[in-house]
Amino acid sequence: MTDTGTRQAERLDHVPRWLRTLHDDLWTLRADPLPASGWPRRLPHGVLCVAAVGITIGGVAQLQHDGHLGAGLASLLGLAPGAAVLLAMWRPVPAWWLSTGAMLVAAVTLHGRLGTTPVVLFTWPWTVAGMIAQLLVLLLLTLRVRARAAAEALGLTVLVTWLLDGVWGAPPHQSTSLITVVLATVVVALGTALRGRRVARAELNRQTTLTAEERARRTLLEERSRIARELHDVVAHHMSVISIQAQVAPHLVENPSDELRENLEGIRHNALEALTELRRVLGVLRSESPDADAPDDGGAGPHSPQPTLDRLDALVENTRAAGLTVTTRINGERRPMQSGVELSAYRIVQEALSNVLRHAPGATAHVEIEYIPYGLLVSVANSRPDRPASPSPGAGHGLLGMRERAAMLGGSLTAGPGADGGYRVFAELPATAPVAGLVAGRTQHPGTGVPRALHPKDDRA
Repeated sequence: MTDTGTRQAERLDHVPRWLRTLHDDLWTLRADPLPASGWPRRLPHGVLCVAAVGITIGGVAQLQHDGHLGAGLASLLGLAPGAAVLLAMWRPVPAWWLSTGAMLVAAVTLHGRLGTTPVVLFTWPWTVAGMIAQLLVLLLLTLRVRARAAAEALGLTVLVTWLLDGVWGAPPHQSTSLITVVLATVVVALGTALRGRRVARAELNRQTTLTAEERARRTLLEERSRIARELHDVVAHHMSVISIQAQVAPHLVENPSDELRENLEGIRHNALEALTELRRVLGVLRSESPDADAPDDGGAGPHSPQPTLDRLDALVENTRAAGLTVTTRINGERRPMQSGVELSAYRIVQEALSNVLRHAPGATAHVEIEYIPYGLLVSVANSRPDRPASPSPGAGHGLLGMRERAAMLGGSLTAGPGADGGYRVFAELPATAPVAGLVAGRTQHPGTGVPRALHPKDDRA
């Protein structure tokens, strides 16, 4: 810190705390413009500009005719309150200083002229124009500063008014002290209430936005956790097969070498370790969400094997038993797919049919599974419902979960209303990981890694 800064800090240490607070709040040139966006929000600016012109014209006329000031001095003192109103739209604190200072200079200038002419008693210490300007400036100040600063500005306004009219006094005049103090107090109270309401509304909007973001993030994490629990069985099955094959392999070879035995034993050991870690992770996921493993598939328990498309007929029958008319169609040569693909396809159909039951009462549904050389196409469409749906207590996981399952496999999912008033969910699930870039100079079909020219159902994306 420089010597000058040190001396300033030492001087401030001897200043009373309330004076330092007053200095920090009201001795500033900080800009705080009124918000303006489009012509409806610019209406206050236009009203204030008209008011500033009226205040200037009225103030000059009163000072010149009733105060018998020269045209130049009257114009200068009458222009200051109008300029303060305009300045308050951008810098409210300096505008308050300008309005209060203009009133003080005008009161001192007019003090000796009071009672010297046989005219109607002159308003003092505030002219009518100056009083209106001060009220407008106080309102604009209170709307944009803290309540403490607004109260300080009001207190100084009252103090200056009392010192001029109550302590210094003047020859007979029409006092504007009481009405100015009362109206200024009302204006500051109104502005404080409006600012508090605006701040509370802004905070509520901010909290609402944060709550919505947190809810969306929590929903996404919950759905990913649920998918991870289901895929545990799929991965654990493959790891168990690897372990068994590594254990059996030495017995299938005559006189296996020690190196082969050692490598196979290492594979088996690593597979068993991976299974152990999977069980630990699954235990953590289940402990964090104990209700997520409740039976949701025809009464199957939480430890039952994960479903595949072989159980699609049972799913459809259960849905029909719930009152929904469902038709199914299988296109292409049916063949076993990867466990993750079949599980995702089954869950997408299950969730889509559940959504039809909840949100489209009286509609019919059509499920279509198409086997293509590179994966599966899954489509679930429903007709227009015949009556409004009752409010659903769901947590909003449906579409989010379906999209997560498709994205996990490198596929894609689209959902939206149809031309007939119904709704359609369509998913592309590749059987292999998507290939990045271009394939043989042809762009890939989005979400599948399949060359667009080779995709058999390109028009359905």
